[in-house]
Amino acid sequence: MMKNFKWLLLASLSFVACNNNDDDSAPAEVPITPGSASFAKYVALGDSFAAGYSDGALFKAGQQNSYVNILAQQFMPAGGVAITTPLMSDNIGGLLLGGNVIAGPRLYFNGKAPVSVTGTPTTEVTNHLTGTFNNLGIPGAKSYHLVAAGYGNTAGVASGKANPYFARFSSSPSTTVLADAMAQSPSFFTLFIGGNDVLAYATSGGVGVNQTGNMDPSTYGSNDITDPTVFANVYGALATSLTANGAKGAVANLPYVTTLPYFTTVPYNPVPLDAATANQLNAGYAQYNGGLQQMVANKLLTADEAARRTIKFAAGNNAVVIVDSYLTNLSAFGLPSYRQVTKEDLVVLTARTFIGTTVGGDPTKINGVSVPLADQWVLSKDEVKEVQVATDAYNKTIVSVADSKGLAMVDTKLAMTQLSTSGVRFGNFHMTAAYVTGGAFSLDGVHPSPRGYAYIANLFVSAINAKYGSTLRTTDLSQYQIQYPAVIQ
Repeated sequence: MMKNFKWLLLASLSFVACNNNDDDSAPAEVPITPGSASFAKYVALGDSFAAGYSDGALFKAGQQNSYVNILAQQFMPAGGVAITTPLMSDNIGGLLLGGNVIAGPRLYFNGKAPVSVTGTPTTEVTNHLTGTFNNLGIPGAKSYHLVAAGYGNTAGVASGKANPYFARFSSSPSTTVLADAMAQSPSFFTLFIGGNDVLAYATSGGVGVNQTGNMDPSTYGSNDITDPTVFANVYGALATSLTANGAKGAVANLPYVTTLPYFTTVPYNPVPLDAATANQLNAGYAQYNGGLQQMVANKLLTADEAARRTIKFAAGNNAVVIVDSYLTNLSAFGLPSYRQVTKEDLVVLTARTFIGTTVGGDPTKINGVSVPLADQWVLSKDEVKEVQVATDAYNKTIVSVADSKGLAMVDTKLAMTQLSTSGVRFGNFHMTAAYVTGGAFSLDGVHPSPRGYAYIANLFVSAINAKYGSTLRTTDLSQYQIQYPAVIQ
């Protein structure tokens, strides 16, 4: 028996030896190298996406899963070092200013709907952090804010002249985000900015001003669209400063914010009616519809616009009724600017809990049905067009600057289009932009989930490798969750 065992062992070893061939056909793993880039000193400039904002708040775990932090980890085997982030004080999220809550806690999904986590924010804006920080992602920042002196002045937070997130860690009350970046003498940078230059206008349902033609951003409101020339001047100045000492970098273009779940989740026709209720509502709008025809007869309104404005309900799912300021103003004749929304309009995410509610408990006054929705609840097709025109202009600048400065270009617009249409497959997973279930976006409908941020990091890695000949590794998306729990350990 022992002899047989020895023979089997010898045969087994011989087989292994024959198959342990140094000339094996399996390809050798490519070593990780920086190529022509240097990741020794990395700084990131941007907005809430760079910061890791998620689920309607900034909190520790979100910051640690920001695309900036993930990207920095991928840089380390190629000569990068650990980066510093101005971490929040907790995983509740939100902010205090002088002990008063100025930003609320994050959201989590309780199995039925997104709700706020329990607890009170503990991050106090006036508790200033010291040191330098590589991640200069500032939630709420628009392009021109990165070069605005005093944007990190705590004294200006209450009045809205300064940003509370930057005020926590700015190097001085009068500094700029760009100045704090340049003080670190970066060898490599990422710049992903411009989304907020249209986002606040869009999420407010177009309650703002399209400032195209106004070259003075100090006169802009918080919800306004930035003039494309202002954006171009600022963006060019940012890139010129960041590359002045030979630093290389990667910039990202901007997706249409209107493809975010915040604008695609609530359908245009969310009102189910039976025939009796539909007839009752039609009777209520009969005087308005008749007035429109009178305006057509008097040549004060085109027949096409009258048709668009006519309110008509039927059994089944119906479109909501809105006030649309882009319609011909007929208030002098006692006619308001009402119409029903179409597929070209975008009902904002927050309207999902407002449509169908009553005014003062009166069952005859139903928001979105017998009571038209105000402008804030819907981004009309005309407002969608304004957002897209501005975004196209910004992207033209970004591509031009990337080309002229020799920077890596990250096409987040293409990536977002793919997420919102066919989705992205990896391994056994399928990630889309669907709200809650798609995996790419957090519960606020605007900012990515941990997995979504990892996907953005991989987009940057691919662009950097292509531009600089680096061999950075992408990260495994399956290792990142799609939602944060109520309690983060």
